Amino acid sequence: MKSTVIKRSIVVAGRKTSVSLEDGFWNALKEIAGGRDASLSDLVAIIDADRHHANLSSAIRLFVLGFYRDQISAPEADHRRQNGQEDWLLA
Repeated sequence: MKSTVIKRSIVVAGRKTSVSLEDGFWNALKEIAGGRDASLSDLVAIIDADRHHANLSSAIRLFVLGFYRDQISAPEADHRRQNGQEDWLLA
C-alpha cells in the first residue's frame, strides 16, 4: 500500500525547508492559517519557533491535533460555566 505522506516545500523564516505531511494535515493547516488571516509560511514559522520536537512535520501534526481538540473542548467548558460548574472543581 502506497503512503499518503507527501513531501512539501515551504519557506519558513526566510529559509526553504520541507515537511512530509498527509493531505488531511496539510489541508487542515491551510484552513487554520486562513482562519487566522495568516500565511501558511507565517503559521509554520510560529509552530517551528515553539516546537519541542526535533521533527517539524511531527510538530505540525501535533499543532493541528491540538487546534481541533481545543475546538471540541471549548463547548464543553462553556456548558460547565453556564451550569455553574467551575473547571477547577472538575480537575
